[in-house]
Amino acid sequence: MMRCGAVIRFSAVEVQEFREIGLDMTTARNACDVERQLIRWTEIIAAERPDLLEKIAMAMVGAQGVRLPTKLGAVPAKDS
Repeated sequence: MMRCGAVIRFSAVEVQEFREIGLDMTTARNACDVERQLIRWTEIIAAERPDLLEKIAMAMVGAQGVRLPTKLGAVPAKDS
C-alpha cells in the first residue's frame, strides 16, 4: 500500500489478495473508501457466515493479546 497524505493506492498484488477474500479495493482511494469496503464485507460475512466472522474476530483479538469476555448463554424458558 502506498500512501500520500489522504490518498491510498494498493499494488496489483494487494488488490488480487483482497479479491481472494471477497474485498474489492480497486476503487479505494482514501481511508473512507477502505472503511466502506470493510463495512460492506463485514456485513455480508455477518449475514452469510456469522461463524466465520466470529473466527475472524477471535483471530484479530488473539493477535492483539486481548481476551474476549465469556459469551452469555440464553437460558431456555421453562414451560409451566
